[in-house]
Amino acid sequence: MKLNQAVKRRLTLPLVSLLVVPLLAWGATPSAAEAQEARARWERMCQIRAEKFDLVLPQAMSENDLDMWIVVMREGLLDPLWEALGRGYVGDWAYYVFTRQGDRAERAALGVGGYRLEECGVYDYFGSASELATFVAERDPGRIGVNMAESIGGADGLSHTSYLHLQETLGRYAERLVSAERFVSDFRATRTAIEIATFAEAGEISREIAERAFSNEVITPGVTTLEDVAWWMSDEQLRRGLGSSFDMPSVYITGPEGIEATSSDRIIQRGDLLMLDWGVGFLDFYTDMKRVAYVLREGETEPPPGIRHAYERALQVRDIMKRTIKPAPTAQAAVDELWAAIVSAGFNRIEFNQPTDDPEVTDVVIGPHSVGNWGHGLGPSLAFFNPTRLTYELRPTTLISIELFAFTANPEWDNAKIRIPLEDDAVVTERGVEWLYPVADRILVIK
Repeated sequence: MKLNQAVKRRLTLPLVSLLVVPLLAWGATPSAAEAQEARARWERMCQIRAEKFDLVLPQAMSENDLDMWIVVMREGLLDPLWEALGRGYVGDWAYYVFTRQGDRAERAALGVGGYRLEECGVYDYFGSASELATFVAERDPGRIGVNMAESIGGADGLSHTSYLHLQETLGRYAERLVSAERFVSDFRATRTAIEIATFAEAGEISREIAERAFSNEVITPGVTTLEDVAWWMSDEQLRRGLGSSFDMPSVYITGPEGIEATSSDRIIQRGDLLMLDWGVGFLDFYTDMKRVAYVLREGETEPPPGIRHAYERALQVRDIMKRTIKPAPTAQAAVDELWAAIVSAGFNRIEFNQPTDDPEVTDVVIGPHSVGNWGHGLGPSLAFFNPTRLTYELRPTTLISIELFAFTANPEWDNAKIRIPLEDDAVVTERGVEWLYPVADRILVIK
């Protein structure tokens, strides 16, 4: 078989050219606009760090009786707070060190540096990792917080080896090391205005992608699979430079027997009741939301009455949650008040995924949890699966996911109960709960 001249020329190109040409074809060379987007994201994170360090850090250290906070990292073993504290290149051992000095906290980066960290302008001092012992001794802190935590993974970044290293390096000051778990929770969960605005933007992006996914733009009944929808959403995340709160989006079908299939090769058919649980990562913020959709049968113009009724009952529960949740001495106190309001409105409280057979009542599970820097965030939580954080004060500026499951009998399913999930993200204010973007208010329809 003869090769044409163009193919022959390509086969004689140096290897590096063969690698570069496909990349150029895919637009690998960034445009000026794309470069400016990277800078804009960096600038926003710098502003967030500046205000967190100025406005939140000293107060959180004071309330948790910490004189110093040391975050330890190694190359290849970054602390979960690396992004929040400024990123930076870690060559071997490295430390972020914060020292309380009245109404301000001194910030030092030892053994970590780089353009983005240094140009951000939020650190007072850059030095080598070898300075740590002297640096600590000169400040003579009483209580030194480190990232060890029993309940919050995001506050548990100190490895066993790193702890032993820190003990050896600090000498007598190692006796002053204490868990910074509650402090980290307070520092992260007490939000500034720019954090709330940025998280709201992440929520709007998440909502837009989710509602497009549950439309005829993506779904063709009888053709599209559940995993097709999930992969389309993942491609949108990749295209926009977004992270993922929970890895693969959970796109599932619910029927009389419960969940039938999730993000699988199950083909979406007319009459299916679809549900979605997912979240995106934008900058250092991660959302958590759900959506519900119905695939119309031939001749239908809206979902059947039983499904619409079940959705309306779920909306009623959410309305109670929104008007009842307010700042409280503990999250548990807010939960107790919330359940009292839900039960007094005629709903039945159940354990997770254990509905009753009584067709006359709507069974309810609630799980409003902290959100923000992970899909399940840190800070005060009203969810049964965060027992430690139920003891934390529920303060204004707390980002919270208003999550519930309502089980209502559907006559079209021989009174088997439809599990309707609702979840959208909000912020706790002095006035109560306020939404951060347009929340789910209807069953999405796929024609």
